Amino acid sequence: MTQQFDILDFDRATLRAAADHAGRMIPPVWPLASSVAVNPFLGQTGETLAEAGTRLARIADIPVTMPRSWYKKQIEAGAITDFDLEAALGSTIHAGKPDSIEALKAALDATPACRAPLPTMADLASEISGTDWTGLIADRIGVWAGSYFDEGQALWGLSKRKTAWSSWRAYATHDLTPEIQGLKQFGSQVSDAPNLTADALAVAARELDLSPDALENYFHQLLLTTGGWAQYARHLLWKAELAGRTDGTLTDLLSIRLFFELALFRQYKNEVADAWCDIQQAHAESFAADPDLIINEIFQCAAERAQQRDLSARLGQPMTAETANARPSLQAAFCIDVRSEVFRRALEAVNPSIRTLGFAGFFGVFANHKEFASDIEELRLPVLLNPTVTSSACSHDAESQKKDHQNRIASRAVRAWGRFKQAAVSSFAFVEAAGPIYAGKLALSALGRGDKDKAAAPKPQFDPSLDEATKIASAETVLRAMSLTDGFAPLIVLAGHGANVVNNPHESGLHCGACGGYSGEVNARLLASLLNDKAVRTGLAGRGIVIPSDTVFIGALHDTTTDTMTLYDQDLGPRMPKQALDQARTWFAEAGRVARGERSKTLPRSTSAEDIAKRAKDWAETRPEWALARCKGFIAAPRSRTSGKSLEGRAFLHDYDWHLDEPNGYPVLELIMTAPVVVASWISLQYYGSTVAPQVFGSGNKLLHNVVGGLGVLEGNGGPLRAGLAWQSVHDGTEFIHEPLRLSVCIEAPVSAMTDILNRHPDVRALFDNGWLHLFALDDHGRMAQRYTGNLTWASVAADELAAAA
Repeated sequence: MTQQFDILDFDRATLRAAADHAGRMIPPVWPLASSVAVNPFLGQTGETLAEAGTRLARIADIPVTMPRSWYKKQIEAGAITDFDLEAALGSTIHAGKPDSIEALKAALDATPACRAPLPTMADLASEISGTDWTGLIADRIGVWAGSYFDEGQALWGLSKRKTAWSSWRAYATHDLTPEIQGLKQFGSQVSDAPNLTADALAVAARELDLSPDALENYFHQLLLTTGGWAQYARHLLWKAELAGRTDGTLTDLLSIRLFFELALFRQYKNEVADAWCDIQQAHAESFAADPDLIINEIFQCAAERAQQRDLSARLGQPMTAETANARPSLQAAFCIDVRSEVFRRALEAVNPSIRTLGFAGFFGVFANHKEFASDIEELRLPVLLNPTVTSSACSHDAESQKKDHQNRIASRAVRAWGRFKQAAVSSFAFVEAAGPIYAGKLALSALGRGDKDKAAAPKPQFDPSLDEATKIASAETVLRAMSLTDGFAPLIVLAGHGANVVNNPHESGLHCGACGGYSGEVNARLLASLLNDKAVRTGLAGRGIVIPSDTVFIGALHDTTTDTMTLYDQDLGPRMPKQALDQARTWFAEAGRVARGERSKTLPRSTSAEDIAKRAKDWAETRPEWALARCKGFIAAPRSRTSGKSLEGRAFLHDYDWHLDEPNGYPVLELIMTAPVVVASWISLQYYGSTVAPQVFGSGNKLLHNVVGGLGVLEGNGGPLRAGLAWQSVHDGTEFIHEPLRLSVCIEAPVSAMTDILNRHPDVRALFDNGWLHLFALDDHGRMAQRYTGNLTWASVAADELAAAA
């Protein structure tokens, strides 16, 4: 017998809170033009892996670890040792864990209990009727959403003047598909639905007989069934809140999905009444971590302990001897991105007098940028933050502005032509009539020619209204954050990074995540211009940072697909040090050759360094590079701690000297732990989620991708939007190239300082306390000395662990 709740029991605050909490358990996804990595477990970081896995399995059958056979294979190969298993077992906080390593190993061959996820009303109705209501709902929501959220691909998109709920109602009242499939009077039910989302939620909650305790889990489940559409709506809320506003699209989407449940409930109520009561009761019940998932979490922790041993062994190698007080011949600052580690190591090997630095690739420039002849605002900064400056790639004199205006008109015409090509009414006729005129362009592209000259790109400039005091303060902040306050080389290259690929809708995902999914040369060139400014240098000298008069900064672009460097020497004007630049190009070319040789060994069908450039121009190449696959560590320490040590392109490297930071109260350390570390965790966990749960947190097979709305992809010709990494980004066709590991963060800084920062930032602390990240303190030799054990406590890395690492 079900318990009937009056609509007044569901006061608007309760419904709003449940919908809001459920929505925040969904990770955001950015559109294709500026896609960045996102932690798919963003809403579960307050739980451990086993707890989150229990919740996700209960509502959507989402795995959070690899199958036990994967761990068994590593144990049999000796990659995971008894030492790792013992340590992982001992560190587990859950009750009910195995009482010995023998019992743990025995579980490798045991079959975990099969616990089917709680069905939705659509699932129940599908089973009763034989009609795939679950698939049909995903399809009908997807058709509407692709048009409503469209960002310029469709010639006729739905108006965004209406809320998502109102837009869907207008669409659904004329969509006959559900009724043709057997959902009686669906159009009239939609027409009679409340105009306001809050009212629709209340009506559905009452009629579906939902208890207040069941709301959050049930709402979360429904949002998960919409796939990437819920994630895109979550992104709209994220953007709005960064701007101090709010957005109701995610709640509207929940109401749409809930209304399908209500319509099916009305039709099948008599057949599902008892089962529905049991399901809602299960949603309302509290739960503890599943014993099988606790065991899986231990195996996962053991795999990470094994990799930490390897990392400890590499860091424990003797440090490269430094030449005392020797001025470097060249300094090159790269993004902390793991792909830079290979190139930095190669560059330093070319000439011992070269020094490289690691810093987040937006180079401290929080820019809202417009490219030359473009009306589009590009937020070239981490998505966690808001822009603080505006910039553009055009001069501000009258003649240049006139030329820019003319180019904008031409650019709009090109975009209009592009939209015409994609329109349903013109696509086939267009190919027949206009296709031959593209023969030359296709031939040039196939030969790797006809591309724009990156080095000739117009110089980006700050808005003229940016005052001198702000410039000086910004320059000081960036240099101190880079630990670059003395020892300046004659030439300092600031290298942003980007990818050079074709026929890849996810191209922006290969660019710089710290630059909002754009390539990083704009930020690098802006910072270089700032640090070359005489007035800024005078101001810096007054603040204790004296840049020699012969030091020149230059912006550059590191192409991570081909390991080539573009130097923007035209930005320097008469200050161009030609001889130094020519020498730098020679060094960069040699380093690129070495880096390509190392990377070619891991790419399928690649036999030499020469193959790398060809992959970038191959229209059919699904793996032009591995991007950030295989990432496993984040290191913030002086470069001397890692110089000359191969980290295999698997570590984020951030330069940091705590001795320079201590007098000011560790502001740079706080910035590193709350921004770059968090961004790196998003990257690591996106790769993790796309590997352990590719059907939910991955975007599927690249060969089946179809772009929808200019904002995402479908796998095939319908269904939900797919978010996350494609299968080809984590798998080489034979085996996984990415090992799903939660990131190990290694910082050379006093434990007390890190503890204080964790105490003041509970969201960051939760990542470490619940095991989504591991934290280590390095000693002054760069060795892993102390491990963070949760709850603001630390433990010395045991001597036997160091011995095992050696």
